[in-house]
Amino acid sequence: MLSLAGLSFLQLMVTERGAALITSRQLQVRAAADSGLEMARRFVSVDEETQNEAGGWYDNPLRFQMRLVVDDERARKRCRFSVVAPALDEGMPTGTRFGLEDESTRLNLNVLVVLDEKIGGARDLLMGLPNMDEYTADAILDWIDDDDEEREYGAESNYYLSLDPAYQAKNGPLETVEELLLVRGITPQLLLGSDFDRNGLADENVDTASSDTMIATDGSMDRGWSAYLTLHSAERNLQPDGQPKVDLNTDDMEALYNDLGAVLPGSWATFIVAFRQNGPYEKKDDDETVEAMGRLDLSEGAGPTLTTVLDLIGPAVRVTLQGDDEPTVLKSPFPDDPMAMGMYLPVLMDFVTINASPVIPGRINVNQASRSVLAGVPGMTDEILEEIISFRRVDRAEWSDLEAARRHETWLLSSGIVTLDEMKSMIPFLTGTGHVYRAQVVGYFEQDGPAARIEAIFDATTAPARLVFWRDISHLGPGYAVETLGIEASD
Repeated sequence: MLSLAGLSFLQLMVTERGAALITSRQLQVRAAADSGLEMARRFVSVDEETQNEAGGWYDNPLRFQMRLVVDDERARKRCRFSVVAPALDEGMPTGTRFGLEDESTRLNLNVLVVLDEKIGGARDLLMGLPNMDEYTADAILDWIDDDDEEREYGAESNYYLSLDPAYQAKNGPLETVEELLLVRGITPQLLLGSDFDRNGLADENVDTASSDTMIATDGSMDRGWSAYLTLHSAERNLQPDGQPKVDLNTDDMEALYNDLGAVLPGSWATFIVAFRQNGPYEKKDDDETVEAMGRLDLSEGAGPTLTTVLDLIGPAVRVTLQGDDEPTVLKSPFPDDPMAMGMYLPVLMDFVTINASPVIPGRINVNQASRSVLAGVPGMTDEILEEIISFRRVDRAEWSDLEAARRHETWLLSSGIVTLDEMKSMIPFLTGTGHVYRAQVVGYFEQDGPAARIEAIFDATTAPARLVFWRDISHLGPGYAVETLGIEASD
């Protein structure tokens, strides 16, 4: 009996020791993943120049792959983390990279309704997604808007109250993308796709030849609509030094002139203020134009506001300068010429705006967004889309000095990809960059150990960056082989 009791006690202690070791290793990989999140948050909190000098945030194995947290001579005790994201080739996911995702490559659902009320186009944006139809697109917009009026193909509370169990439409902003599973016609397959472990890769147990397997319009293995949607995208609307941009639509002409003169050439400041006071002027053949100079009457009130910075391009301004009896026609320093645009547009976009808000939510990053997301932008054609994909380089840290102008969406205009009118119609939907980032961090042991995987979103429109979303997806598995995540080379 004593021997049996001793054996039972020994087995119990062995089990307890094993459980303690497993718990300890789980805590270690979780701590490693948390370390990776904090490192990523701090990285996006510094200025862009510092980020690029360190290799950038897009694909930077030295910074984001196999970072050592716990060192040991034995591989099974070495603990690391990697920050992973889907790699893109001409807008199509092709594998794995080590870095972050810009949330502005996705459609911001909570901005769509506001955008639709101002200029329209929300349904078009949703229709660019793979396997989307008008009934589902309108149902999504009806779910988010604040009224119970059904759109042409939509559904409101009267539909959802007829279900069992019954419930009402949200009629407000979403808190998670997964809430869309409550919307009429949206299934887990449509929303979450075939990427069951959320690593951006086709799972081995998925039959890509099956009729049930969805293929995205960009030709990649479908990751579901959740890969194209967000609730958090935004960009900073500030000058390069972090100061507020000059609001062209202010009513104080003297303040506008002084603010413009502090950051732009004097002739530009004169023309812009004259434009705000008098509006555009269609020059006649016999009109003589002069370079914009000073002597404006800044006490005159402001005229119509600008709808976009691009309104300044092309037309002249007719103004009576102080001390003159006859009006003068000022020549625009912003000609409608792609070569000239390449010089002045980046400067204009750096320092002036028609939106006084320091943050602009919801626009789409034309430099990195997938084909499916860009395809829904109103005015986008197949020809324009192909040119964008072929011209752009997604990793900003690799841009040349000439490519630096692509930090603004207006490079499409200065490159001749779109006309001035086309750019004016697209500019409310597009941006050249975003400042909210998604990180997927895996904490792991190099051998025979558990893994922890966390997904988070950081808002870097403020400094330091804020954590606005966090989710533990460890239950989906590590998602990647340790050889992919990175291990120390053996001798």
